[in-house]
Amino acid sequence: MNPVGAVIGFSIASEAMKANRLCSLLAILLLFACSLAASDWKPLFDGQTFNDWTFDVLDDSPAESIFSISDGVLKIEGTGKSKAVIQSKGSYSNFELEFEWRWPAEPGNSGCLLFCSGKRFMSVWPRSLEVQMQHGSAGDFIHIGETIDVTKEQLPVYDKKKESWKKRLRLNLTDDSEKAPGQWNHCRIVSNGGEVAVYINGDLVNKGWNATARSGRICFQAELADVHYRNIRILETAAE
Repeated sequence: MNPVGAVIGFSIASEAMKANRLCSLLAILLLFACSLAASDWKPLFDGQTFNDWTFDVLDDSPAESIFSISDGVLKIEGTGKSKAVIQSKGSYSNFELEFEWRWPAEPGNSGCLLFCSGKRFMSVWPRSLEVQMQHGSAGDFIHIGETIDVTKEQLPVYDKKKESWKKRLRLNLTDDSEKAPGQWNHCRIVSNGGEVAVYINGDLVNKGWNATARSGRICFQAELADVHYRNIRILETAAE
């Protein structure tokens, strides 16, 4: 190879090495950024204790008769028991909340209550906005003293004398996103400045805006059915 060719070849090789080093650096920075993002998530339920939670049972019976932990799973034995809630000690405003739930036997009713305040506003439920977990209706909104706006199509048609409670119901966009009883479902709830979006198993099933409450505790209901929850975690965010 002539001297000019050698210089050109060396230059090309040097540029290739620089490019490889840059790619490696970018990959490291990306992994670091992803690691930081993942670390911002924190378990709301650690799978071992109830240190970050309190309880309220309607008939004041012992909470341990309804709520227990096994293999990282929060087990709610609601069948034949009093209505109750397990509620976070902390309050949250803008966040992403993720959890899994399943019906171990006969599917029934439960819910995730957002922006909880006070105590026993309706039955044992605190003032809140409910994201319904009831089998066949997961993702519905239910007003429990707090409200949220949705499209007109999501307003239920009901018998005002026999089904007056439905005036608090805001229907989801689809009932076809749940898995069969016994299988684990995934729920993701995004709260951002008065807007709330609900995803079930990856599907957007509800979205509302102008929520009257935008901060408060997070609760899960024991509502006359056995239900399991696990991998409950939260990512606090800044309002957009």
